[in-house]
Amino acid sequence: MSERIAPEGWDPPRGYSNGVLASGRWLAIAGQVGWNERGQFSSDDFLGQAAQALKNIATILRTAGGAPEHLIRMTWYVLDAEEYRANTRALGKIYREIFGQFYPAMTLVVVAGLLERGARLEIEATAVLPEL
Repeated sequence: MSERIAPEGWDPPRGYSNGVLASGRWLAIAGQVGWNERGQFSSDDFLGQAAQALKNIATILRTAGGAPEHLIRMTWYVLDAEEYRANTRALGKIYREIFGQFYPAMTLVVVAGLLERGARLEIEATAVLPEL
């Protein structure tokens, strides 16, 4: 069970929540890069990798018995802030195709590098699933 927190008088966030209040079973999802289940990149493109990383998160979430509304937090690690900014509209579309209108609290961090060669971004997530 989770509740999106929107402080009164604040402009509404676009594509994320300012806060999420939740109780239940915590699922920590390790950083996902844009490779498939065999650990292979099918794209060297930022958007292609973002779509695959988000699909990976959705797969892990479903495997644990969760759904998009159980996501409470995502942290995006990107190599290039301008590449992210140039693709925000397309990223929003990809995100909604995978998770719908459920927006967790999100943070974007620009990093100097990622461990996996060829990765353009990495996304980690946290979900809180209902008690059994």
